[in-house]
Amino acid sequence: MVSDAPALEHRRHTLAHLLAAAMKELYPAAKPTIGPAVDNGFYYDFDTSDVKEADLAKIEKKMRQLLPAWKEFTHETVTADKARAVFKDNPYKIEIIDELEREGAAITLYACGGFTDLCRGGHAEHPAKEISPDSFKLDRIAGAYWRGDEKNEMLTRIYGLAFERKDELDAYLAQREEAAKRDHRKLGKELDLFLTSELVGSGLPLWTPRGTIVRTELDRYVWELREKHGYQRVTIPHITKKDLYETSGHWAKFSDELFRISTREGKEYALKPMNCPHHAQIFARKPHSYREMPQRYAETTMVYRDEQSGELGGLTRVLSITQDDSHVFCRHSQVRDEYFKIWDIVDTFYAAFGFTLRVRLSFHDPKTPEKYLGTPEIWQAAESALRSIAEEREADFFEAPGEAAMYGPKLDFMATDSMGREHQVATIQLDMNQPERFDLSCINEKGERERVVMIHCAIMGSIERFSAVLIEHLGGAFPLWLSPVQVAVLPVSEKHAVYAQETLAQLIGSGIRAELSADESLGKRIRGVKTMKVPYFLVLGDDEVAGKTATLEGRAGKVGTLPLTELTAKLQEEIRTRAM
Repeated sequence: MVSDAPALEHRRHTLAHLLAAAMKELYPAAKPTIGPAVDNGFYYDFDTSDVKEADLAKIEKKMRQLLPAWKEFTHETVTADKARAVFKDNPYKIEIIDELEREGAAITLYACGGFTDLCRGGHAEHPAKEISPDSFKLDRIAGAYWRGDEKNEMLTRIYGLAFERKDELDAYLAQREEAAKRDHRKLGKELDLFLTSELVGSGLPLWTPRGTIVRTELDRYVWELREKHGYQRVTIPHITKKDLYETSGHWAKFSDELFRISTREGKEYALKPMNCPHHAQIFARKPHSYREMPQRYAETTMVYRDEQSGELGGLTRVLSITQDDSHVFCRHSQVRDEYFKIWDIVDTFYAAFGFTLRVRLSFHDPKTPEKYLGTPEIWQAAESALRSIAEEREADFFEAPGEAAMYGPKLDFMATDSMGREHQVATIQLDMNQPERFDLSCINEKGERERVVMIHCAIMGSIERFSAVLIEHLGGAFPLWLSPVQVAVLPVSEKHAVYAQETLAQLIGSGIRAELSADESLGKRIRGVKTMKVPYFLVLGDDEVAGKTATLEGRAGKVGTLPLTELTAKLQEEIRTRAM
């Protein structure tokens, strides 16, 4: 844990300057542009084509050679003309200077160790004393467009890692190495869970039979938890007239992200990017008495969003998103209880995988009201309600202005995985705007129409993204109930094949997903089962055939030799309880 985050950020920014200084000595023609501190380190962008990955060690060595001379930063505020004179050969710095002059902003130059840069500040005051030479490392090279605009020049971005101490750097590198082994894209291929086809397109994963079992079991578990709280299944089409999203407000806000369809009759439709407006139509189909409230709808279905191709990757960013979606239509007085019920589902679901959770209250940014639907009064009421719920729940929560959905604030659950990384997973959204737009109400005790509230919730967020998080969290070693293959049956030799088939049939007949592995040597088959991360395997030899038993082995080693009925009952109980 970093004890002084601002100080570390200043060291990282200082190292970006040091990198630029080293580059100027080694590559005088390289033009430095910008170099901020970022999570885990820093980067600097250069206009140069001379630097390759193999040069990083040389540049890093030069940085360490320069560091002792970086005694103290000095700075001065200068005129735009003086700044232009200093950076007369650097068009990137000139562009920034011109921009600062137009805005009337201060132009400051920071210098240390004989190197001067255009900067707003935020440095280690005495770099040589504050920065340990073994606490940083140049990491990799990437391409980056100037100002992030693909119409601009492609620059060379050099990334560096930086921490307070060498042991923290080493720990981060070890964690990253472990993360590479657990990468869901790598394990998805090795475990035959999903693939991407160039003919189908990136961002459109195809799930194999094994991967589909994982998806189905996850969704089944969520539905079991929801069913206990009175949810009802609904089904909606995958396309809609644009009118629906014009009424909901999505068309005005997100029309560029929609896949649009024009019919031969000239009508305009869209592939649905979300389900809530459709579910609102189901609620609006008839009048509802207060006695019928809440109405709870749930559906697992795909939505589609036109993401940019460069943002697509594995299962974490896709074009087809499977949501375990639900919408609760309730009275204002019922919001607290409905939130607590959903929160109970979230806690139960994520505890089953060993995740720890904290909560982010995602509120709107009052400085940019144009991004949101509804009045300030509606937003204030909704956000106050969420804050009260989190306080009453005694949750570990923090507030994040600017993270709200366009129609309402969110309660986002942040899950910490086995490698200490935090992911946004489930979300519960409080929506007082769509009920207004669709004129959704119930008839109250006085016989009057009463505006309802809409609660949106996806327990997994999306099955694709949650699957990626879960695969990496578990390293692909799913618990028994979730594993595509739960038991592998391994006869020692051909003469045990008949008994192996009988055992396989008994397991399958008991609802256990089992496979027979009879090719190659027993040692290779055992290694293959372990590579595929099958939770259990049965070795069947002479003793097992004679005693009508099976020797059960699992990831933790040999369990023992058991009668088939006892072994089956043991596996069924582990599946039933969803034990880890």
